[in-house]
Amino acid sequence: MLSMLSSLVNFQFVGFYGGSFGDLLSYWEQLGVFSYVLPFLLIFAVVFGILTKTKVFGDHRGLNAVIALVVGLLALQYNLVPIFFSEIFPRVGIAISIILVLMILVGFFMDPDSKAMNWGLFGVGVIIFLSVLVKTAGSLGWYSAYWWYANWPSILLGLVVIGIFFAVISSVGGQELPEPKIAALRR
Repeated sequence: MLSMLSSLVNFQFVGFYGGSFGDLLSYWEQLGVFSYVLPFLLIFAVVFGILTKTKVFGDHRGLNAVIALVVGLLALQYNLVPIFFSEIFPRVGIAISIILVLMILVGFFMDPDSKAMNWGLFGVGVIIFLSVLVKTAGSLGWYSAYWWYANWPSILLGLVVIGIFFAVISSVGGQELPEPKIAALRR
């Protein structure tokens, strides 16, 4: 038992065949797992799932697989997809962490069934989502940084106004209107 425990401790400190887990990830990066294999698998799975669910070509799973394979391979023909994935997924991981911490902190102080809290978290999620997209697009050179820098307060204000508008409409939606007085006089 003691030898088994010491081998587990050694594995923890020594790692995988004398190297560390970081070395394994670095080796996978050199092989192209992160640049080609994982993006291909993601695109293939999404396209195959959409084709299977929508049944565009009926229940022909083989045809769906061939189309998903072609789309996945064609998407990797140029470096645009690997570069995009390497830019967006680290930001998505950070965004998910921020939302998780926010949900934990808000959960301590507010009722989790509150509509206001749910809409507030939804609004924060939308802002974080848009921030991830804008930052990713900016790192790929897809937009003018000055335009976003100059107009972000107006965009944020517009989103807040739209959010308040929908919150007011959804909170008033179930009330009955009083009967008009003219109709009451005719009886």
